[in-house]
Amino acid sequence: MTTFDFITVPIIVSIVYGSIALLKKAVNYNEKVLRFLPLIAAGLGAVLGIITFFSMPEIIPASNAFVAILVGGASGLAATGTHQIFKQLFKKDIDEDSN
Repeated sequence: MTTFDFITVPIIVSIVYGSIALLKKAVNYNEKVLRFLPLIAAGLGAVLGIITFFSMPEIIPASNAFVAILVGGASGLAATGTHQIFKQLFKKDIDEDSN
């Protein structure tokens, strides 16, 4: 196991997080599209995981393509969770300021 094994997941999370933010702006925050963002994030993460596995297999903690898809998909969902954490933290601050 190398030191690069641990950096792949945060990189995928960051790419998916940025891509989802751009997608939300591109569709003008359309509620129909927003419902599918976790699924889109998981799919994009899975694609990035498989691309990473075949292009640079030494940096992804996966022994085969299926595990690479799972690692990428979980990383994509982690990007959605990260967004929700920030959203809830800032929502709480705004609610406290209005009281």
